[in-house]
Amino acid sequence: MIENPRLALIYAVILLDVIVGSAIGPILPEYVRALPQPQLWLSLGTGLFLGVQLFSAPLLGRLSDGYGRRPILILSAAGTLLATALLLPVRTGLYFVNRLSDGLTNGMYATIRSSITDISNKDDLFKNLGIEGAIISLGFVLGPMAAGLLLTTLEVPRVEEAAYVSALAVGLAAVNVLLSFLLPETHRQRSPVRGAELRAELSRGLNPLTLWTRLRALDTPSSDLRRIVLMQLALTLSTGYYFYFVPFVSLGEQQMNAQEISYFFMFFGALSIVLNYVFYTYFADRINQRRAIFWLAILGVPVLAGYGLIGSSRVGLYVLVTLDCLTFSLILGLLEGLLAQRTTEANRGEVFGLNQALQGLASFATTLVFAGLSVLDLRLPWAWFALCLGAVAWQARRGTTLSPATHPRI
Repeated sequence: MIENPRLALIYAVILLDVIVGSAIGPILPEYVRALPQPQLWLSLGTGLFLGVQLFSAPLLGRLSDGYGRRPILILSAAGTLLATALLLPVRTGLYFVNRLSDGLTNGMYATIRSSITDISNKDDLFKNLGIEGAIISLGFVLGPMAAGLLLTTLEVPRVEEAAYVSALAVGLAAVNVLLSFLLPETHRQRSPVRGAELRAELSRGLNPLTLWTRLRALDTPSSDLRRIVLMQLALTLSTGYYFYFVPFVSLGEQQMNAQEISYFFMFFGALSIVLNYVFYTYFADRINQRRAIFWLAILGVPVLAGYGLIGSSRVGLYVLVTLDCLTFSLILGLLEGLLAQRTTEANRGEVFGLNQALQGLASFATTLVFAGLSVLDLRLPWAWFALCLGAVAWQARRGTTLSPATHPRI
């Protein structure tokens, strides 16, 4: 049970945002199905959505440090509503406009994590960020579930599925705008951003080379920020498979339709909820987090590689997803907790924003890689994802050799 009402409201906003995004996931192939090499265009749309966060995430993070978390979250919810409304006419061009506009305000997750860290005491930080992961997993269940129930209950013809699900997503996004106005402000130590600073922030955001320089300026020998971010970047290159799942199972040997994709994500999300909640409530703050990341990554490498070898076997797919939830899917919350420990109230939004921007760059890069590999063979991207997860294990192994002072435990 969530005792803090501010946390409960933040989690509710996260939940609805993820529901909106995951509900439309199974219908996105319809927007590019008529194009040659549809898996390539679907992947490029995803890359566009993630790539624009290169500058939007640090900008929104810096603005949240200067003006508070609440107005940024309201702006992000409104942006999601407008972007989702663009999908109501099922047009290929509007799909790409949606990916661009939705990506611009998806930097809200840097602000969300800053808000959670603002109001979490040291003993509850890993648990609260872990619950955030469980809430996101719940959204990935409820989104496809809502879409699947809508299509099944109303017996929607396949040619109209995209329009119906888009309308559902628009309605939920509108509710989230209203909910975001109820959010309390969690950040009190503000430093207003002047016009010149805002222009400079935009300029720096458009230059990827400055992101690492800025992060280095915030790093100290004891905080080890950059090593944690490097692990997150390698993990992000691996988590590109979340976005690749839809084209893989719909256009590959699995040949899943929208309803089958919805049911698959319901299983994936439901299992993730249970395992994330148990792990982060009872275990995450009692273990050596870096060693846990190393072993979870090592065990997750063959799981990711295995996705490319299952062919049309549904049993094989569900077995691998179960193993996925027990290994790879538990890593992200541990890294977020380690990063949150190393922020201060004054720079929290900026650090999370820079981190999300670098992750956006990594997401864009991995999308280009798996898009190109998928044109050659739909199985090849899984080798790339497994290789990147191996890089997470390598970085975590290097981190465990540091002195205990550089990786404090809660």
